[in-house]
Amino acid sequence: MVKRGAVLLAALAWTLSLPACQALPDHAAEQREAADLIIAGGMLFDGSGQPGEMADIAIAGDRIAYVGPDAAALYRAGATIDASGLVVAPGFIDPHTHAETDLAAEDPARRANYPFAFQGVSTVVVGNDGFGDHNVGELISDARARGIGSNAAFLVGFGSVREAVLGTQNRAPNAAEMAQMEALTRQAMCEGAWGLSAGLYYVPQSYSSTEEVTALARIAGSFGGYYDTHMRDESTYNVTVTGALAETLDIGRAADIRVHIAHIKALGPAVWGHSAQMIAMIEEARAGGQQVTADQYPWEASGTRISNALVPRWALEGGLEALRERLGDAASRDRIRNEMVDAIARRGGADRLLVTGQLSGSDAPIGKTLAEIAETEARAPVDSAIAILESGDARLASFNMDAADIAAFARQNWVVTGSDGSTGHPRKFGSFPKAYRDLVLGEEAMDLARFIRRSSGLTADIIGLEKRGYLRNGYFADVLVFDPESFAPNATYSAPRELSSGVIHLYINGQAVIRDEAPTGTLSGRPLVKDTQC
Repeated sequence: MVKRGAVLLAALAWTLSLPACQALPDHAAEQREAADLIIAGGMLFDGSGQPGEMADIAIAGDRIAYVGPDAAALYRAGATIDASGLVVAPGFIDPHTHAETDLAAEDPARRANYPFAFQGVSTVVVGNDGFGDHNVGELISDARARGIGSNAAFLVGFGSVREAVLGTQNRAPNAAEMAQMEALTRQAMCEGAWGLSAGLYYVPQSYSSTEEVTALARIAGSFGGYYDTHMRDESTYNVTVTGALAETLDIGRAADIRVHIAHIKALGPAVWGHSAQMIAMIEEARAGGQQVTADQYPWEASGTRISNALVPRWALEGGLEALRERLGDAASRDRIRNEMVDAIARRGGADRLLVTGQLSGSDAPIGKTLAEIAETEARAPVDSAIAILESGDARLASFNMDAADIAAFARQNWVVTGSDGSTGHPRKFGSFPKAYRDLVLGEEAMDLARFIRRSSGLTADIIGLEKRGYLRNGYFADVLVFDPESFAPNATYSAPRELSSGVIHLYINGQAVIRDEAPTGTLSGRPLVKDTQC
């Protein structure tokens, strides 16, 4: 357990071990190098997993100039922060977000990306689940021109590439179309994408074959990129979660690409306990030399939509309008309804499906479960769900994960912290502090150094980021200072937009984004561009 008092005691012991301080002679003061900021007296964790130590940091421009004891003896700083009793760490890195909309917004307050900054996150990956725009160069140029609060690394989306060539059709590409998809992927990688993302559960990506995905993953891998995947199944929708994991590992081997599994989970009662088999499969692959990692958010509910969670894939070909046309046909409606009944059961029942937002003109009651809505309307839950889809759609928090599986995945040294942060779910505002409280302060009693590594340095290594994720001389000054006692989420399922507490300071590229627990309005983030030789 990490307490601020324990950090203070460590600081006192460190101070008493030093020789008595002496004033610097004038000539020594003149010989000190210039720095913009010194962060002094904190318990520093460098992101490597090594134990924390009392150390100072000097920042000059956008870089870390010094990490070590008594920075003031070596550097003349314009400002000094007393970090006594606080934890100093690399800015956290979130490998799976949906922050691209906020980062591209007209409103600079949205582009500041405060939901993530107040979790200590300095870098976000965007374009996950196969949704990343293949026009990566345009995204990078726009981010530079507008200014963004967080650093952002871009993935090219398999779904974006496929839709650009095939639309939403449920068919395989011909040779010419496959060549177009390969060219778009190659172009995106040349423009600075860090890898290929896929969401094979989602329409129209779900219509693809393993071979089709492998072909594009092979291109991303040839540029040193990685394959980030929301697997084809996380439950028993089609090939089962273990079947989908087998496919994922096959894609990685055939494409010769590093594999990263998004928001690893066993979704629904039918697969609770399958974490053991999944972990064994990944451990076997890693033992054989394959590079496989995963991220995880610390919530028992996933975030989705009624259409994504309950409607069969075949019925979504052509989008929601096409679905509504099928619902107008009696035979198709019966088939869709029956499969939706199965989907509700697969997710643990209607009382586990909480409406958190309205979409596409829906008037679905927010804050009610599907079971409660159905009771009010005096009809079956599936019919209430269909009624919502006939006028729009709705966001759901789907309580479908088991605590034992969550804990089992969290213990693995190849799993990192991620949020999958999306509107209507508290994970966008509170995943990193919740993971801290669950894993470090909770029953898991994870070492703080390990938690910080799985939230910074290890994630940087997985993505391939250079000079980020660690507190080292010459690295970019993405520096987090947080209070180990008050670092906590405030967002809940009923109030999902509450900023987290406990981040005292956050510096991104050497500039304060949060100072004394308050936002500064500074947009010091940068689009991170993979250096690819094309």
